Amino acid sequence: MHIATDISPPHLGLFVIEPVRAIVEYARAHWEPLGGRSVGDGHAVVLFPGLGADHNYMSALARHCTRLGYATHHWGRGRNTGPAGSSTKDWLRALADDIEGLVSSHRESMTLIGWSLGGLYAREVAKALPGRVRQVITLGTPSANLAESTNAGWLYEKLSGGSTSVSRDLAVSLKQPPPVPTTSIYSRSDGVVAWEACQIAVGPSAENIEVESSHLGLVWHPEVWKIIADRLSQVEGEWSPRHGVRR
Repeated sequence: MHIATDISPPHLGLFVIEPVRAIVEYARAHWEPLGGRSVGDGHAVVLFPGLGADHNYMSALARHCTRLGYATHHWGRGRNTGPAGSSTKDWLRALADDIEGLVSSHRESMTLIGWSLGGLYAREVAKALPGRVRQVITLGTPSANLAESTNAGWLYEKLSGGSTSVSRDLAVSLKQPPPVPTTSIYSRSDGVVAWEACQIAVGPSAENIEVESSHLGLVWHPEVWKIIADRLSQVEGEWSPRHGVRR
């Protein structure tokens, strides 16, 4: 598939109504029966929050994964204010070491689920720990044109005290796919991150799955939860695209 390179942030109208849509989606997640719940194999699932969020925002998704039968962990660094320090690469390497320690009691490989900026962390951790990660699932996570494809650049700069721009080397590194099966869930009506930036190059171990959701609501959207349940239920080493469809 062709990955777009000329990408602009979503229309501001979508951005403005994000909170209202997310509230409605939160209600749906608690009203709609999900059905077909699988009994998980108990492997570790690590959740990475988006920019400005912490474990509290991810708690509904954490409870969902736990109910499915998985050992769910939060990333352990509290509120996501962006990479700290002078070297983002060093910060990401240290994060990977922390995640390895977090799940050290689990012999089985883990699944990493990241929302928005947290999805970038998940992808990079998977690259650093390929033998310990079985798959990556990202929710509304850009992999191209990072600074230009989002309406949240101002928030990043406010929280991190730095710039949204990244070095050329780091930008190239971030675009490289993880060496493990990867599912990118995105929405064309995302008001924060351009959906085009969330699409990854599909292949035998990579897929894009579209849902109709706000950006803020991706972590508790009923359809996203169903997709996550399906992806988590796969036997390790036997990953295949959902329903055999690659988009």
